Amino acid sequence: MRRCVVLAVVAALALALAVPGVAPAASRPAFGPNVIVFTPSMSQASIQSALDSIATQQVPNQFGTQRYAVFFEPGTYGSAVSPLIFQVGYYTQVAGLGSQPGEVTINGAIDVFNQCPSGGGPCEGLDNFWRSLSNLTLNVTLPKAIPTYVPDNGEGAGCKNLFEYWAVSQAAPMRRVIMNETPTQQVALQDFCSQGFVSGGFLADDTFTGGAVINAGQQQFFTRNTNLNNSWTNGVWNQVFLGDNGAPATQFGAPPGEPNNQYTTLPTTPVSQSEPFLYTDSRGNFSVFVPAVQHDSVGPSYGAAGASEAGRSIPIRDFFIASPRTPVWAINAALAVGQNLILTPGVYDLHAPIVVSHPGTVVIGLGFATLIPQDGNVAMETADVPGIKLSGMIFDAGPRTSPALLVVGGRRVGWWRGSSDHGPGKPTLVQDVFFRIGGAEPGQARSALIVNTDNTILDDVWAWRADHGAGVGWTSNRSDTGVIVNGDNVDAYGLFVEHFQKFEVIWNGQHGEDVFFQNEMPYDPPSQSAWMSSPTTDGYAAFLVSPWVTSFQGYGMGSYSFFNQGIPIFATQAFQSPDAAGDQFHDVFTIFLDAVHGSGGIDSVINGVGGSSTAANADTPVDVTSYP
Repeated sequence: MRRCVVLAVVAALALALAVPGVAPAASRPAFGPNVIVFTPSMSQASIQSALDSIATQQVPNQFGTQRYAVFFEPGTYGSAVSPLIFQVGYYTQVAGLGSQPGEVTINGAIDVFNQCPSGGGPCEGLDNFWRSLSNLTLNVTLPKAIPTYVPDNGEGAGCKNLFEYWAVSQAAPMRRVIMNETPTQQVALQDFCSQGFVSGGFLADDTFTGGAVINAGQQQFFTRNTNLNNSWTNGVWNQVFLGDNGAPATQFGAPPGEPNNQYTTLPTTPVSQSEPFLYTDSRGNFSVFVPAVQHDSVGPSYGAAGASEAGRSIPIRDFFIASPRTPVWAINAALAVGQNLILTPGVYDLHAPIVVSHPGTVVIGLGFATLIPQDGNVAMETADVPGIKLSGMIFDAGPRTSPALLVVGGRRVGWWRGSSDHGPGKPTLVQDVFFRIGGAEPGQARSALIVNTDNTILDDVWAWRADHGAGVGWTSNRSDTGVIVNGDNVDAYGLFVEHFQKFEVIWNGQHGEDVFFQNEMPYDPPSQSAWMSSPTTDGYAAFLVSPWVTSFQGYGMGSYSFFNQGIPIFATQAFQSPDAAGDQFHDVFTIFLDAVHGSGGIDSVINGVGGSSTAANADTPVDVTSYP
């Protein structure tokens, strides 16, 4: 999502997309026309107009091909008298260009609202995917104060001026944001003006001050290394906190009839590394900062304002900047000689894989750059070498069946596991990387993501076999498994995997850990006989730990069923694991969705333990607090 915006590009952009007021900056890299860079010297009217124009196009553009990265150079935007208020739509990345989030300040609101169907019906945020906010300070500044906190204040559209709304579901991360609130200027994770549902989300390295974080109706949410100001409200089904300051205490599995917030809280993050990000120095030169690896961390990776952050800076000259028009051989030639890679906004049709072969290579997608294999190939594969960083991309299945969309630690022919343990000091990162089988266009792949490399961190990954959109159907968007983990010492923080047709996650590696898992089983098995993992086992577990694994830890993991073909479909269990002492699950559950339109259900939570979830207990978690 970024680069050098010259006068001709600005004129073309303003003409084609009505995005006015973006000043040229000849020193900027060649990020292309869909990377918009604002400076404090620009008029607020031009900035507002440009942001509104992008939002008008992108807010309803769920499966469109347009992508944008919107950057703010260091400085202050908006004021208490004239706040800067705008919406973030699909495929829109909004980020500050400071070396720390305190270097870019916006006085106003950066909103994601519910979407209301044009023909009527419920307004909700269940499909508010593929957008992001990062690396800035937001002083929540709204036109009017909140009279009282009630789920429905009856003000309709006017209610939207009462809160900072970030009503998102999957694939909509907020990272490195300082949110300064007051008791009357607060942030809400659901747009409860118009009720509806939301099914997100992901926060990391954020700071909330002054007011409450109103979770409202968020069905599940994952928060890592964030300062929460002891202000998280209510829980619904699955709220997981990892290495946060001010998080609520664990509360999970209360007896029927007693209050239950379904909180799972872990005090520290065992190993983490914040996502690499673009920034500019005092002369306006672009670089990429790669934060340092942290162990047993609590709170954000950056310190107090003005404090230096541990990590390394990579000058922009060390990056090959690609566009959708760049041939894949040119991308691979640059990677082969040790260049890092920036993929500018757009859709990349790939007739061969992008191959990342050098240790420590940084690959950044801007504006949700989207990679689609065209010839049954893998879209991207990495060598089994330490320290590769992948972030900010969407992988779509293509017209011919691919064996996988992304292989971490693979080879072009005959993939195998690497034999070396790279050590926890140089982890491979897969962050804000999302996968789709169908939805935007028809496509098939046997798997979405295969992880062969040891010491890999999966940090906000959503693998989705589409349940709506183009090319959707049991025999259309076929895909067996979302995520396969073969590497040892793999940590997953915020793992969302939905609707795949067999085991949705297969975990083969030793000493793995998953903190937060959200799953919906496939909606559309045509019959029970078509969906059996063995002659005596109905359906497939959502999460399979393979029989030979002797060390695995899982925390805050949920699987939901909504079989919508009008016939009773059952899964014997949601989680399947060997009964080894080292394989342990904490706070796992199932839910039956929609007693009116759903059927069947899940017979047990894990290995026959835990009750069933069916229409008889719809929308109610069936909990197992500890297994075995």
